[in-house]
Amino acid sequence: MTAARTSFEIAATVGSLDEVQDRFAAWWDGLGIDDVRLRFGLETALAEVAANIVEHTLRTDREAGRRYTVELDATEHELIAVLSDNGRPVDVDLSAVTMADVHEESGRGLALAIAALDRLEHRHEGGRNIWTLACAR
Repeated sequence: MTAARTSFEIAATVGSLDEVQDRFAAWWDGLGIDDVRLRFGLETALAEVAANIVEHTLRTDREAGRRYTVELDATEHELIAVLSDNGRPVDVDLSAVTMADVHEESGRGLALAIAALDRLEHRHEGGRNIWTLACAR
């Protein structure tokens, strides 16, 4: 794989979130892109969606061995992260996502991801939830 593209599979556990961020940082450093805004946007959205995958798995799915894959790719026109998990289907309407009230404990992750990205998509196919995150370059 080139520095522009990498992928890895990881257990859907709380401990995986640090590894996702570490691997993102290594991938980003290899790109040689000096755009803090772009990095912050994609990294924030990636962290939020990965956290949602882990939380959804821990809350709704008691089956051991759930995993997710992270694919990172830099093209000429955009930076893309695709997260794919083998957990239960997620029923989410991204067009209806709003920021949680300031007093709420949770409910900001997808709203933050949407705000940070140019594109956030979700679909369920082949027994997998697939999240596509993209920032234009």
